[in-house]
Amino acid sequence: MNLIAAALAVGLAAIGAGIGNGLIVGRTVEGIARQPELRGTLQTTMFIGIALVEALPIIGVVIAFIVLGS
Repeated sequence: MNLIAAALAVGLAAIGAGIGNGLIVGRTVEGIARQPELRGTLQTTMFIGIALVEALPIIGVVIAFIVLGS
């Protein structure tokens, strides 16, 4: 049962991060298409957002290790 819980934690975290990254990058491309002069600002904000979203799978892996350890 612990293996299933660990797999679900990692899998759902990866799916969530993939969806989140897709939304962030897609909206950034839309913003750059509308206002090309704000490209640098939008890219900086995008990279910060992606870094925050990528914390989710890392937390999911940590939770999986905790579940496997108990």
